[in-house]
This record gives sequence, structure tokens and C-alpha cells, in this order.
Amino acid sequence: MRPSCRHVIRALAPCAIAFNAATGLSAQQAEDGPPVEAFRLSDDQDVDLNGRLDEAFWSQAMVVSDFTQQNPVEGGEPSWPTEVRVAYDSDNLYIAVMVFDDPDEVIAFQRERDAFLYSDDTFAWVLDTFRDGRTGYQFEINPAGAMSDGLITGSSGGGHGGGGGFGGVNRSWDGIWEARTRRLEDGWSAEIRIPFRTVNFDPNSDSWGINFQRSIRRYQETVLWRGHRRNQGLNRLVNAGVLTGLTGMTQGIGLEARPSAIASWENTPANSDPTTFPADASLDLNYSITPSLRGSLSFNTDFAEVESDQRRVNLTRFPLFFPERRDFFLEGSSVFEFAPRSSPRPFFSRRIGLAGGEPIPINLGARLTGQVGSTEIGFYQMRTGSKVLSDDDMTRVENEDFTVARVRQQVFEQSSIGMIYTRRGTHRDSTGFAPDDRHTVGVDLVLNTRRFFGDNNFEVEAFYVWNSDPEPDKTLEPGEKRPGWNDLTSRGFRLNYPNDLWSGHVSYREFGSAYDPAVGFVNRNDFRRVEPRIGYSPRPAIDWIRQINFSVQYRALWGLGSGILEERNWDFSLLDLDFESGDNITVQAKNTFEFLDREFEISDGIIVQPGEYSNWGWEFRGRTASRRVVSVRANMNLEGFWDGTRRRYEGNLTVRPTPGVNLTGSFERNDVSLSGGDFTTNLYRFEGGFDPSPWVGMTSQVQFDNVSDVLGLFARLRWILTPGNEIYVVYTHNWRDFGDDLIEDPNQRGFQTLSRGATAKINYTFRF
Repeated sequence: MRPSCRHVIRALAPCAIAFNAATGLSAQQAEDGPPVEAFRLSDDQDVDLNGRLDEAFWSQAMVVSDFTQQNPVEGGEPSWPTEVRVAYDSDNLYIAVMVFDDPDEVIAFQRERDAFLYSDDTFAWVLDTFRDGRTGYQFEINPAGAMSDGLITGSSGGGHGGGGGFGGVNRSWDGIWEARTRRLEDGWSAEIRIPFRTVNFDPNSDSWGINFQRSIRRYQETVLWRGHRRNQGLNRLVNAGVLTGLTGMTQGIGLEARPSAIASWENTPANSDPTTFPADASLDLNYSITPSLRGSLSFNTDFAEVESDQRRVNLTRFPLFFPERRDFFLEGSSVFEFAPRSSPRPFFSRRIGLAGGEPIPINLGARLTGQVGSTEIGFYQMRTGSKVLSDDDMTRVENEDFTVARVRQQVFEQSSIGMIYTRRGTHRDSTGFAPDDRHTVGVDLVLNTRRFFGDNNFEVEAFYVWNSDPEPDKTLEPGEKRPGWNDLTSRGFRLNYPNDLWSGHVSYREFGSAYDPAVGFVNRNDFRRVEPRIGYSPRPAIDWIRQINFSVQYRALWGLGSGILEERNWDFSLLDLDFESGDNITVQAKNTFEFLDREFEISDGIIVQPGEYSNWGWEFRGRTASRRVVSVRANMNLEGFWDGTRRRYEGNLTVRPTPGVNLTGSFERNDVSLSGGDFTTNLYRFEGGFDPSPWVGMTSQVQFDNVSDVLGLFARLRWILTPGNEIYVVYTHNWRDFGDDLIEDPNQRGFQTLSRGATAKINYTFRF
């Protein structure tokens, strides 16, 4: 009998109950200190957001100042005091921060919206608006007024030896909020305004989870209001404190309209009609059905302002994964996380509106995300248009319909059980052919506790996914069989112990030979894999050393049908040394075995033959602290590679000559020598940013690799008129290096334009 999702849920439920009993989970979030009470403002009270805490009400608001060091001394006193106050009116949450410091020592290089602020002094905070200890919002500012935000997705967080667990942040989300900072004689201050329309929340609760963190970069010091233990941290919402006194918040009538106008110039010399002037308009409508449940409609969705993917050279037999960057698919995306540490990926939003890296028009999109009680729900219904991907009409994508439904029920303090369903339907082509609709169904279980053998973190993850036959009408060859149930499924579990001194995990997964979710991402199937890892990260009593990390990881992978050992890897972290200065050096060794059952072309004309390959490799890495005006990262790999060798060199140089200017150059080089021939790959990237203020920024990216021989330029001006109202001007240009290719006309050799274009886009947000 084929197992159903109902049977799987019934089988997993006793595991959840037993886990709860074994770890002593509580349904209530614990508090390790008194809450902060928000000061209520009258709705006619004016708040001048200028960074100065000179409004009279700030002196009446409760002061939060009991911060504790997490690093370098867990539980230590902060080097400098910090004061936080919280107020609100019907429409907005306000946060005031007084950051005491030596003004001559404050570090603030970045001004770009959504920049990574790891080089600067920062103040960050999180909001757990449902107080469920799982998902929420993260915000961060620096003394220059740069603003960064993200969604706390509940997926994997943290680094070696750290807290890990819940707390992964999707930084591509852009919320509508604003902050103003002010430099002072005794440090710096900030005022922040977050509209209640920007976040989902439980209208029946008068308290949220909240936490604050300050980073003093020159000391590599981190202090927190709550959750200061190294097994905890800012993004582990279950360790957050409590914000109380919230009543009478409103989202207006809950309607938000975001029209966009786009005008473009495009030039592709190889096309029969090389120059076009497309213009378009789009409209996004958002409606808060309740403060915790939001519905959205998107008409003629456009993503002209989205940055290009960072280019990578692929020397494997499998496709590369690139993260989602488009706002429509990022809003409320945390609910669609599915067994995130095991990566079966039954849903991958880049399958919608993209084909071969080319944008496909999204004619209509509907989205529903949020919570109903303790149940998280997510839903997409999308219609994409048809598009010809080549000028000769040889490659055409037909109209498609996509359905994605996700439900996740919270259980215990940090755990959940969920289901997902996706459907992909393709319309008929010019010959009248249309493939059958393709379906995927999955169930996942995530059990987390922070009370394992005392106050340690422990996580259990299990999943089961089935997809319909991707080729039900395929004509079978003699002896070939239709995929069975197990061939169409993936299943597995993972046990994880993410703690500061000792860490480790063990995982097991199986992917069937026909596991290929039509709206998902799978880079490999037909295998079973086991992977244990253990790490030890002591903190020696040496002034200039912060932590040393040692680890060993084993991975073995067998063909699911053949039972043949296809991969075996040993990874040894021999020395991973974090200095008190923020610098790091790492030495790693690895031993690999790989069985290749068929030949593949790794580079033009160079074939790797079937057989067994066993090799050793070494990796040396180093980086300087990002707080420096000039910072460097460098990697060197020396390893056996198939039946030869590979030397891989990677370098990155970042220069910040003055606040608001950021210049980064990087390269990657692979020198490969095989019995079938030698080849070299080179990848170069330059990124530059000029941000005269947090509201105006210019970024550029230039990339070239000698595999595609394509030089690409992306340049963007972003002007934030007010939060939610923006103007973009984007220019892209791609050249191909034809070199000495067989082209009769010598004038057509060298770099020639493949495509270029410019786009102007304006977004405006109306909230009612």
C-alpha cells in the first residue's frame, strides 16, 4: 500500500510527543528578566524623527539599559552603556536609542540600504510579533543611518560552534520603516519608526517578543538585552525578552497599493529588430484581512531593479543553487521554509517567472501569508506569460499556472509540523501538446528544544516528499520500467546539536531516481546519504585568541538503486583560529572518494572517464577584520581532482576610503590538470558603491569569466524619496569575448556587444 501524508503525520506525531516529554518543553516562552513596557502616545502627538531624543515623552518612557556581554566575555559588563526606550501610537512603533561611546572611535563606513553592516558599529533589534519564538523581523542600523532588515525564517542560523538553530535571516526582504541617527559628543543616538502596517501581528495579544543587540566593532564586542549566552543570541527568538502594553494598534483599513511605471531601452545587435523601447506598468495590492493575515494581488509583476546573480564557475556535474531576490516572493516567505537543514526543496520560487536565467512575464499573482491562531499558512496562485527565448523562435516558454499551498502548525515551544502542496500546469503549444499537470506533496516535522540536558540546544528534523511522474507519457525502452513510489519520493531526518563548546549533527536522507518536484530544486537524486559531524570550539585563556574550532565530518553516498558507494568524504578542520582582533586563519584537510559510472565533459574537449577516484586535498584560508579601511580575504586549495590535480586560488580586497564609498575586487582561479588535458578558469568581479546618504545610492557590478567569455555590467541608481516610494535607474551591458574564434571578419573579433539596455522605474506606495 502506498503511504499517504495522513499516515506519515500519524507516524510522526508520537515522535513529537516523546520528544516533548524527553526534553521538558513548555508551551510558554520563558522570560529571563522583566519586560519593557511601551509608552503610549496620543494619536495627535507629533514625533519629529530627527535622531535627537528631545521630545518630552522620551523622558517618561521606560529605559532599558541592562545589557550583558555575549562576546568577548560571556556574562561580562559592556564596555559602554546603551539605553533604549519604546513608545507607540495607533499607527507606529517608535524606538529611541542612546549609544554611549567615544565619538572619535565610532566606526560607520556603510550608508547603503540593506548593506551588510559587519564592518561597522551597529544597533540591531528583533520583533517576534506573534511571540511564538520561531519567526519574526530583524532590523539593524549603524551610526551613519544605514538601514538593513530581514525576515527571521526559522531556518538554520549561526556558524561553527554557535547557537545555530532557529534564526536564519532572509535579508532580501525590504520593509517600510525609517530611522534617523545623530552623532553626539558622548556617542550617537537614533530614532526609529516602524508602521504597524509593515508587520503582521496577533491583534489579540498585548505583548510581543523583542530583543536588542549592540556591536562595538573595534573591540569585537557584542552585548544583548536578553539571550546573551553564546548558545542563544539575537535571532533565537525563543530567548527574546517581552514588550508589553500594546493596545489599540491599527493598520488603517489594511489596504496598500503599490503601482510602478517602467520605461526601457533594449538593444540586442543579433536580433532582426535590434532596438526596442518597451514600457510597462505594474500594480501590487496588499490587504490585511486581519493584522496577522495578509492577502496580495500582483498584476504584470516587474523586477527590473533586482541585482544580477553573482556569477560562479561550475566544475561539478550538478546545477548550482541561486537564492531568491525578488520582493514579491520574499514577503512572508518564512512559512514556505520546508525541512531547511535537509534541503529537499519541494518549492523554489525561482521556478516561477524565470527560465534559463531569463525573466518570464508574470501576468497575475495572488498571495496569502500569515497566521490564524497558532497555524501559519502560505499560498501562491501565479500565471506566467509565454516568451520566445531566442530570436529564431527555437526556444519558447508557454503560459503556465503555478499553485503553492503551505500550512505549518506550531507545537510545543519551538516546534512545528507542516505540509506543502505544489502544482505546475503548462498551457498547450502551437502543436496542441501540453504536458500533464505536475504535483508535489510533502510533510515535515521540526522539533527544537533549548533545554536538552540542561540549557543546551537540540533539534530534530524529518521530512517526506512525493512528486508525480515527471514524464508519464514517456515511451519506455525495452526493459525500462515506470517509476515506482519510492523513485518519486525523498525522505530523511537530521539530529542537530548546535552549541558553543561542542556541536554536531547526524543526518540521513534518500532521494528517489525520479524525485524532481516541478516547482522545486534538486541538484541530484537517486542516492541515499549519511552524514555525521562533530565539532569542538574551546576558548583558551590567551589574550589574543578568541576561539579555536576543530571539527571532523564524514559523508557517504550510495546509489539508491545500485547500492554502489558513489561518494565518501572526510573533512578535517585542523585549525580554525579566531583572533580577538577579528582576523582569522583556517587550515583544513579532506579525503575524497568518488565513483563515476559514466563519462562527462568538464571543459571543452576534456572528458573525465568512468572509474573510481580517491584524492587528498588541503585548504588554507585567511581574512582580516572587516572593520579595517582595507580588508582582505584569501583562499588556496591544493587537491587531487579526478585523475589529476586542481589548484584553486580566491582573493577578495575591500577598500572603504571614506564613509559611503565601498570598493570590492575579487577573483577566483582554477588550474586543473587531468589526463585528458589541462584547463584554467578565471572569474573576476568588481563591485562599487557610492552612497552620499542612506536615501540615495549608486551601485555597480562588473563580472567576467573565461568559461562563458561574457563580460557583464550592472549599474543602478536608487533614490528613496520616502520609505516605500523609490526611483530606480538601471543600466546593463553584456559583451562577449570572441577572441580568435573562427570569424571571417577580424573587426568582429574581441569584445562585441551581446545586449544592453536601460530602465527607469518608479514605485509609489499608497496606504489606506
